[in-house]
Amino acid sequence: MSIDVIAVNLPAQEDLVTLTKEHFTAETGITVNFTLLPENDVRAKITQEFSSQAGVYDVASLSNYEIPFYADNGWVAPIDDFLAADDDFDLPDMLPSMMDSMTGSDGKTYGMPFEGQSSFTMYRKSVFEEHGLTMPDNPTWDEVADLAKTLDEESDMDGICLRGLPGWGQQLAPLNTVINTFGGTWFDMNWDAQLTSAETVEAVEFYVDLIQEHGEPGAAQAGYAECLNRFLQSDSAIWVDATNSGGPVEAEDSPIAGDVGYAQSPVKETDASGWLWTWAWGIQAASKKQEAAWEFVSWASSQEYEELVAETYDWSRVPYGKRQSTFDNPEFQEGAPFYAAAMEAILAADPNDPGVQPRPYKGVQFVGIPEFISLGTAVSEDIAAAIAGNTTVQEALEKSQAAAQEVGDKYK
Repeated sequence: MSIDVIAVNLPAQEDLVTLTKEHFTAETGITVNFTLLPENDVRAKITQEFSSQAGVYDVASLSNYEIPFYADNGWVAPIDDFLAADDDFDLPDMLPSMMDSMTGSDGKTYGMPFEGQSSFTMYRKSVFEEHGLTMPDNPTWDEVADLAKTLDEESDMDGICLRGLPGWGQQLAPLNTVINTFGGTWFDMNWDAQLTSAETVEAVEFYVDLIQEHGEPGAAQAGYAECLNRFLQSDSAIWVDATNSGGPVEAEDSPIAGDVGYAQSPVKETDASGWLWTWAWGIQAASKKQEAAWEFVSWASSQEYEELVAETYDWSRVPYGKRQSTFDNPEFQEGAPFYAAAMEAILAADPNDPGVQPRPYKGVQFVGIPEFISLGTAVSEDIAAAIAGNTTVQEALEKSQAAAQEVGDKYK
């Protein structure tokens, strides 16, 4: 028996590939054929595969954005019967906020988190100490911008690294948290687009200006992987990004392990601004091997697998953020110095109320509608052009406003 799994090529998923044959396959006899792709590429491939129900891949990396409408379209299989029969899985240990996002409109469960995350602020402790600077535990964006300016001018590092690479899950992930906390939104309750509102324009101009003045070179082509690499190589002093970045940052082979401080995501008008995300597993409805697929999903999202990662590597590389028992584990707390800041960020994130006004959709860093894949990507390309200096933020958002309104009109 073999199954085919398509997943994003992040460090935790790469560890899973390494460990599967020796541990899962040896125990179950199920061979797992992996396909790992970069974030933007894997999303396009999975959408094409699952929408056509070709059945090539039995399991895919999906998220709390895709699971609800994949379920409504009948593209993923419900897993409630598998969960009911799996006495070893310990479902009550899963964080409610993560499991809520795995539910379809029919109330059935369609996905299982592999790792959960919010976003937070990472900074180099030794560099801050050298320059007499302090990062607040709950910084504002104005404070972070001032710190980035000082470090850009007085150290040999860029002040900050923020994603500029086009993609609704790349650049727009951090940028939408900025829009939320500045008081902006994509749509009001009447589904009227708000991309040219004063608050949204102010937020995007702040983000673009901060990157251009104190961020990484070539920012319009810098996504998660590029910012991770720059932070690890001591090219950037501050990085605001996913809480699961703590794993590679604190790994035994990391050149900056032990020299990184963790604070909450910067805010302006809200009390918190971190996003809420899970890389989860979805079983394709067309798969003829759903029982074997569940065996893999159950193992990969289990406490047993987390302990295997800790034993093989260290606790900082565990795909955490989905189970309460992991946060409560003293060994994890000791081995993952980012755990407290990460847990606070995950628990504070509210996908139903992430900004200062009500909105007709769910999602902190995304708009929870199927059209956001193409709309978000198009808008992010216009904003990347502004980051690159090829257009202005106002021009980019006026163009984006028209595209967003076309989508909003479908929901009126």
